[in-house]
Amino acid sequence: MKWNKFRLKTTTEAEDIVSSMLADLGIEGVEIEDKIPLTESDKEQMFVDILPEIEADDGVAYLSFYLEEDEDKEKVLANVKKELEEMSAYVNVGACEIEESQTEDVDWVNNWKKYFHQFYVDDILIIPSWEDVKPSDEDKMVIHIDPGTAFGTGMHETTQLCIRQIRKYTTETTKILDVGCGSGILGMLALKFGAEYSVGTDLDPCAIDATYENMENNGISKDKYEVMIGNIINDKEVQDKVGYECYDIVAANILAPVLVELTPVIVNQLKPGGIYITSGIIDDKEEMVKEAVAKAGLELLEVTYQGEWVCVTARKNA
Repeated sequence: MKWNKFRLKTTTEAEDIVSSMLADLGIEGVEIEDKIPLTESDKEQMFVDILPEIEADDGVAYLSFYLEEDEDKEKVLANVKKELEEMSAYVNVGACEIEESQTEDVDWVNNWKKYFHQFYVDDILIIPSWEDVKPSDEDKMVIHIDPGTAFGTGMHETTQLCIRQIRKYTTETTKILDVGCGSGILGMLALKFGAEYSVGTDLDPCAIDATYENMENNGISKDKYEVMIGNIINDKEVQDKVGYECYDIVAANILAPVLVELTPVIVNQLKPGGIYITSGIIDDKEEMVKEAVAKAGLELLEVTYQGEWVCVTARKNA
């Protein structure tokens, strides 16, 4: 199926009200392009440590919307232009030029699957839920993973660094907390390594569904884990729900600046003697995280590397 795509040139000042107007006309799924700088909150929720260079905000915004091929586009466009003309009396809507093109129907939610195939982390086979395990791999530890719209397949270096450290420190009595759990892969692997219980937190609601689905696909019962949404750094309710001094391992595979904020808080969740495993750290941010660990009173145990990425492991001694 083909779709007619319309790209409307307007202003950043008007983009919200124009989006609302398009929704009122029955147009759903508007795509917005602008050069408005990311807020600190936006950056904290992005799973990248090197942000792309963004040009200075020029006040221009592009709103793209799609109509089915057999829809009366002339009628819809006439209504859009009429609304824009009326809106121009009280807000700067800009040029209001509309470019038209045609695009194929694409399943964006599932299209990424063609790039994700099975791979190994040492003797662990991590395999998409839609692929079959070969007979030659049946003796390996097999993890079925389908991150869906949540973050984390285990393919990234930072996740692999965390996996190795978790394996090293996990025992049959381990209770682990994974901050920023994404697809649930770290907690799931800890349980596969023999841990007693796993708790995960994340800011993204998609992570909750993804974790439940992945745990189920790997035969892990719901009495072995818990996941919750919220920001443990500044939300007392989440901190209380997670609990204090009850985790043998806390893992956090997130951005270095967020780790700096997290570390003095998370020491309260660690048991005395508990292990703190952090990654998501690009190599030039290593010292920043090590300093945060020292300021929080944790003992640095080791620093491990893979490519340009770093994992810092520490212990709470008191």
